[in-house]
Amino acid sequence: MRSDLADEVLPLIRSSGDLHRYRAANEHGSQMHEAVDILEEAVGVEDASVVHDVCQRALMSSLRIIMRADDSAGIIGDACQRLIALHPVTATAAKVPVARLVAWMIKFQFDEECDFFTLDPVAYAPVLREAGIARYRAELARRQSDLAGCAQARDGYSHERFVLEHNARRLAVLDRDVEAIIATHARDGSVSAWALKTAEAFVEIADVERAIDWARRAALMPPEHQALRAGRLWRDLLAEHRPGEVLPSSLELFERWPNQSTAAQVHAAAGDRWPGLQQQVVGRLKGRPWEAVAFLLRQLADVDSAWQVAHEHADLVGAGLWGELAEARGLSHPDEAMPVLVRLADDELRETGARHYRVAANLLVRARRFAVAAGQGDDLDAVVREMREVHRRRPRLQQEFDAAGLAR
Repeated sequence: MRSDLADEVLPLIRSSGDLHRYRAANEHGSQMHEAVDILEEAVGVEDASVVHDVCQRALMSSLRIIMRADDSAGIIGDACQRLIALHPVTATAAKVPVARLVAWMIKFQFDEECDFFTLDPVAYAPVLREAGIARYRAELARRQSDLAGCAQARDGYSHERFVLEHNARRLAVLDRDVEAIIATHARDGSVSAWALKTAEAFVEIADVERAIDWARRAALMPPEHQALRAGRLWRDLLAEHRPGEVLPSSLELFERWPNQSTAAQVHAAAGDRWPGLQQQVVGRLKGRPWEAVAFLLRQLADVDSAWQVAHEHADLVGAGLWGELAEARGLSHPDEAMPVLVRLADDELRETGARHYRVAANLLVRARRFAVAAGQGDDLDAVVREMREVHRRRPRLQQEFDAAGLAR
């Protein structure tokens, strides 16, 4: 049994260096993850009280670190979250006294300078047990009472209110209280993300029927990007519990949000029934040409149809998808792909800067590959020389074209 766990872990967490620099912060964040790995491996092997003590000290040190670091990449934050997830595990193993643990949980969430994180009382339930949870509720009620009547009570975005609402949601799940789950998670029911959180809470307590119902509500409710996340949960729940409803639900979701993603779900669910649905799905997507082209190209590998739709709505497809489509078209029709890539390169050169020049050069290299395949290599070289002449006062462009091996 190691007696030097703290000496092994804490130096990897703590730092006196300048972590305002992005690279330095990322390097230290990776080091912090190594420390968490060591702690996780120590659970169940080392003395439980020692592991918990080191985990808690590491967590508190991590808060001080993240407060003075450029954690744009989220590496340090992820390490903090891992320590937060590990803390109730070590507390349970160490059988931490309830009063001490509750006091620490309240202080961590309400009184620390770093207020980026919350705790999950559900995770602490095994160690707190009924008496500890009651004590925790009482402390939250006291904080709620202190908040009432002060200026922050009128601020829906105050940290104290945020923490109280978070705990209300988690305690509703712990209680398996259906009405409380809906009240705390769905709120006024106007946003898909809230309905999705409600569905996820019902998944957590294994209430499948309500989870499916709320996932469906969330999937059909704006905004679209949130609804699509909910749609994945709805589909997964149906696939596991009501497989016969997967195709009808996929069609319902597609009609509500017609895009390549929902169309792909219909295609996957339809199986041998797809031929009877293809015209309906593709026809609906044509109202959103980018989505139609992306679906035809990526999901159905129907390059001819994608090419046709793209040319019918050329201005609505976008450069990135045009480039992808040209690559696919060039395999069978290199003479048709080449001018598309040349046009994209010419469009790129409307802007100045090395990045744009590199993109244009790459497009022209790809165009030349198809030009050679079509027996038009000399024609493409002539186009490149003309571009060089038009942009002769852009030396960096000339350099990028030279680096790409384009004609002079």
